[in-house]
Amino acid sequence: MPNDTYPSPIIAAVQAAPVYFDRNACLKKVRKFTEEAKANGADMAIFSETFIPGFPSWVHMHAPMDQHVWFQRMIESAIEVPSPAFRELQQIARDNEIFLSIGVSEKAPTESLGVMWNTNLIFDRIGNMIARHRKLLPTWSEKLIWSFGDGSSLNVHDTEIGRLGVLICGENTNSLAKYALISQGEQIHISTYPACFPTSRNPEGGQDYLDTLMVRACSMSYEGKVFTAVSSQALDEQGYEVLSMGNKEIRDLLDKLTYAGSMIVSPSGTVCSEIIRDNKEGIAYAKCDISAQIPLKAMHDISGNYQRSDVFKFQINKAILSPVHITGIETIAENRDWLPYNGEVE
Repeated sequence: MPNDTYPSPIIAAVQAAPVYFDRNACLKKVRKFTEEAKANGADMAIFSETFIPGFPSWVHMHAPMDQHVWFQRMIESAIEVPSPAFRELQQIARDNEIFLSIGVSEKAPTESLGVMWNTNLIFDRIGNMIARHRKLLPTWSEKLIWSFGDGSSLNVHDTEIGRLGVLICGENTNSLAKYALISQGEQIHISTYPACFPTSRNPEGGQDYLDTLMVRACSMSYEGKVFTAVSSQALDEQGYEVLSMGNKEIRDLLDKLTYAGSMIVSPSGTVCSEIIRDNKEGIAYAKCDISAQIPLKAMHDISGNYQRSDVFKFQINKAILSPVHITGIETIAENRDWLPYNGEVE
């Protein structure tokens, strides 16, 4: 029998500006950039955190009592799984025969109209959804928008291009979340971010946002011996207008902020692609040879030969969380008087 070989996919980290609150316009941009990535030989296109319908940076800059209109518009333009918008994402992946990873604000038809999740979806080349990760814990004031995810989506997915995992924004600073994926054999780590993350009205002299992303990505790659693909959002003039909502102080603040970047980092912890920076749209590409991880893991494998499982114990709770647990379904179903008429003739 022949020896084993390992995949060497071309990964495309897309940095693009969403069209805030316009789901169809966002989908058109997804198709446009996915087609561009495919034309340049990519096996996978990765889009930023909540690309559809845009990252809600207003939660950091405006008072909660002034945010109701934004929340309603976000609910109205969020994505259900499944739905026509969801099927369009499947079709984009299928039409381009490419793996597609994208951040969305997800709502569910069986939940309250006040429930959304910060979700990352991954589709394979024929449009099958192979992963749906909901951010475990919304960061800081993001709790005004999104509900908590759970451990059921903290998984690594075995595909023809490698073993894929994803963490969203602040999760990439959670050592246990990162180790959860590394310990499940992750090979390509997807890391998604917004364009900016305002934390102060006086950002001058603070740490550059792109620098913090590079630290996170290089650390993840070096510790886990994985490829890390960073996809950040860009912010265009429409985004500035939506986020400032006519407030000159907020508009001026947006001009002072540092912005994210998109890149791919090798298993040795060094950037191996172009860095898309300065709030520009573009795509960073890199060929990710999975076999390059082998000699690095031979020296330092924190979930294998460089781990002491007799000293450290690690556990993941993958239970699915639900706001309601219904019992007695069988008993109700047996009582014909309780069943609605569905037009069927016995």
